[in-house]
Amino acid sequence: MKGRLCLFGGAAMILAAIVTARGVAQFGAPPAEPPKSPRASAPIDLTGYWVSIVTEDWRFRMMVPDKGDFASVPLNPEGRRVANTWDPAKDKVDGNECRSYGAAGLMRVPGRLHISWENDAALRIDTDSGTQTRLLHFGGSEPSAITPTWQGYSAADWEGLRPGFLIAYMGQHAAAQSPEGYLKVVTTHMRPGYLRKNGVPYSGDAVLTEYFDSFTGLQNDRWLVIATIVTDPQYLFQSFITSTHFKKLSDASGWDPTPCQADQPR
Repeated sequence: MKGRLCLFGGAAMILAAIVTARGVAQFGAPPAEPPKSPRASAPIDLTGYWVSIVTEDWRFRMMVPDKGDFASVPLNPEGRRVANTWDPAKDKVDGNECRSYGAAGLMRVPGRLHISWENDAALRIDTDSGTQTRLLHFGGSEPSAITPTWQGYSAADWEGLRPGFLIAYMGQHAAAQSPEGYLKVVTTHMRPGYLRKNGVPYSGDAVLTEYFDSFTGLQNDRWLVIATIVTDPQYLFQSFITSTHFKKLSDASGWDPTPCQADQPR
């Protein structure tokens, strides 16, 4: 009996495929829907207010490390030499107080984020620490001439499982399920800055790759995790990888924009 059912099921699937193929040949494929904007096709919602949850590297993030403390950062000899010249007083005089608030180090600075859509193709991240603004650009081509800035130029794309992938491998019922996915961001054209407040450097040739993911915790709280990879042929002998956590807030309470500071060790 089981053999007959399997045979019948297989025949039914073949018959359905034949009917579908004949229908397409006779009437043509259905018109393609216009592509959705990056905002409309977002598999996860990153908007809202978020606060840093510092569960690792506390002494490097909550305090200004001592000069020469480069633990866990893969600095090459040139990177160590430059880091040992760190002078926060000179940074202040030169107007470079924001060196530790550049894109490659900004997410590690404790504080709050406000994420919103600038438009349908650009996600905006404002930070109260350093009063910085990052724009994550979806699609399109990179401008031909870009002036390096603290936040650089960020190209963004949704990655991970898509509805089409789910339908192809799991059947039509998967269309009703929310697709999993994450945001990949690659940032270039950054001004030279600091990975940490004690002068650990990254150069203008550095490339910042980030993966933004969000999920719901056991207490029905919402979390944002940003995995960060910094590559820099000038100052690092291998990639510097970190993972930074944020918890979603219900509103803007506690939002406190403060300017960049070139802090001294305590």
